[in-house]
Order: sequence, then structure tokens, then C-alpha cells
Amino acid sequence: MSLLRVRAGLGLLQCTRSGSLICPSRPIVDMSYSHHFVDFQGSSIPTSMKKLMVTQLSPDFRKAVTLIHSVPVPVPGDGDLLIRNRYIGINASDINFSSGRYDPSVKPPFDIGFEGIGEVVALGLSASKNFTVGQQVAYVKSSSFAEYTVVPADIAIPVTLVKPELLTLLISGTTAYISLKQFGHLSDGKKILVTAAAGGTGQFAVQLAKHANCYVIGTCSSEEKAGFLKSIGCDLPINYKSENVASVLKKKFPEGVDVVYESVGGEMFDMAVNCLATKGHLIIIGFISGYQTPQGILPVKAGALPAVLLRKSASVHGFFLMHYLSEYKEAIMALVKLYQSGKLVCEVDNGELSPEGKFIGLESVFRAVDYMYTGKNIGKIVVELPHLVNSKL
Repeated sequence: MSLLRVRAGLGLLQCTRSGSLICPSRPIVDMSYSHHFVDFQGSSIPTSMKKLMVTQLSPDFRKAVTLIHSVPVPVPGDGDLLIRNRYIGINASDINFSSGRYDPSVKPPFDIGFEGIGEVVALGLSASKNFTVGQQVAYVKSSSFAEYTVVPADIAIPVTLVKPELLTLLISGTTAYISLKQFGHLSDGKKILVTAAAGGTGQFAVQLAKHANCYVIGTCSSEEKAGFLKSIGCDLPINYKSENVASVLKKKFPEGVDVVYESVGGEMFDMAVNCLATKGHLIIIGFISGYQTPQGILPVKAGALPAVLLRKSASVHGFFLMHYLSEYKEAIMALVKLYQSGKLVCEVDNGELSPEGKFIGLESVFRAVDYMYTGKNIGKIVVELPHLVNSKL
């Protein structure tokens, strides 16, 4: 994920008028060489900020990551924006990043966090051709777990409002959209199984499959999640804590399911392979059950895999978003259109129901990651970074 560069001189999420994307003219503001800024609300941008950094490699997020209380606020270069983050997204793969699994050559300390949304508070001269101070933007880039982040203007996505719902689309939504388009071969009446269906990405896989008129089965871990899945169109939620998923599938679908959208790994992966129908497709977007282990993955019955796939003429596809960035623009535009028309639910879990309450401030990122791995979240976990105007000029 650290290499993600979403090419987005898009204006994708800009306000619409008569169905057209509007890109208003913008003033030129050169702040690229200033070391002290004044933001659009009239308050001083501090010279220092808080941020999270990986200080040692470990799948234990609390051991790997340190909250640094005072580092210089970065200065944007000629083609950059300085974003004051308002919301940041939590991903299961944050601990893969903190354990160095994505790029073994990178050594601590290094920044962490994949996505954010907030306001432009300073920018370089070249960047000011398309952006201005005070503009609201979203982005996908490592280093979002900070109060301020420098983002190249060419990967920033203008948005009309700083809403956590829009943050859910940046990685989770586009992952579901592109992977299903590439490998799902969805059509009327196909049977689709989504594992971890009530999670950040699962919620979109369920809804996109329903938009394709498929019959959708979703696994989850509670009756509350099962209720949520029904609310977004899931035909058959299965609570694996109270039901045997394999038994339910074998009874209801003796010929198997056409597509499995899988993100759990381990025993769930083995079950998914076995429940595939003839010419079925299994799409792997993750294997969260193993991320917290030293190896990062739980063992599966891989020895039997060739025989099972051959017997069914079935296929297994891995999907990693950074390999499909050529499809990103079309995906985000389609998702935003669905959301704006009320046809897509973007469920956000802000931790309100967690023992210590809402996830507010960088300090709560640790709680948010822990919360994700308890399996209690419904939708995408988002942390709010509140901003208080502390001085007026």
C-alpha cells in the first residue's frame, strides 16, 4: 500500500450541477517555501504536530508503532498540498505494514496510515493550478496517521464535504468494485459468498453483487451484523458463531456457489475452496485471521488445492489494489455516483459502541486497530482528528 499512487487530477467528488462535474477557477497561492502558514480559518498552523511512526517491525501494532508528540509540520513542495487530516481510515493491513511485510527493504522509523480526508491548509505554486487553501480533499498515501500530511496534488481527490462516508470508498470500496469486475463475472442469479461480509470491504462486495442481481450469502460473527447485512440486501447472512457455515452451504447449495469473495484465510479459505461450484471463482483480497501471527498467515490445505480446482474447473485469484490503479478512476467515479444517488450504503464504525467510546485523536488509533481484530466492527473503522482553532490573527 505504501506505493499507492492514485492518479487523480480527477475532480471526481466535486459538486455537480445538471449532472456535470464542476471545476471552478482557483486563485494562485504560493506557500511552498514558507515555514509558517496561516490557514483559511485564520488560526496559526503550529510548527509541530503529532504523528504515528513505525519504530520497530512487529505484527503487534502497539509494539511496532509509537505516537510521536512533537515533529515539525511538513512543508509542501511546488506540486504538493499540505492537508490537515480530519478523518483517517483503519485497515486490517495496517499491521502488515507495521511488520514490514509489504516492503522488507524499508527499515524503521517510517510513517504509517494509508488514507485520509481533510482540508488543504497550504500548497505549492504548481499545485495551486487545480487546488486552493481551504479546499476539501481525500487521498490514498502512506503517512495519513498524522495531524498534517503532505500529499502530491496529482493524487489528491477533491470532495464536496469532509465526510467519513467518502473515506470508506477510497480503498475498501474500490477494492470491492475492481476485484469483482475483474474476476467475479457477476450476472443474474449467480450465487455469491462474501466472508467477513459486514466489514469495511465486505459491505461493498455484498451491495455490488446485489446490484448485479446475484443471490448473496454473507458470513458474520453476530446477530447484530446479520441484521446489518439484511439491511443492505444480503439474502442469507450466516453467523458462524452459532451456525456451521459449511453445513449450511452444503444443505442449501449442494452444487456449490459461483463466486467466493474471501478475506479471512485459514479454515475459512479451506471451506471456501470446497464450496465452489463447477467453473466457480474464488477471489482473495486478504487473510486477516493470520495477520497477527509471526508468519502473517495461517496454514491452509494447499496440497489438495490443485486437485479440487481441476475437478471443478474452478479458479483462485489474488487481488491487490496497487496492481490495478489503471482502473481506479472509473471505480471511484462509479461508487460516488451510487452513493450520491442513495444506492450505496457506506457504513462507518467510529467506535461509539466500543468500551472506551468514539475513536477521536491519534491516540485512539491503537484502540481502533485492537477493535478491528476483535471482529466487532460493522463497516469501515474511521478515526476522527478534531481541530480546534486556537488563535486568531
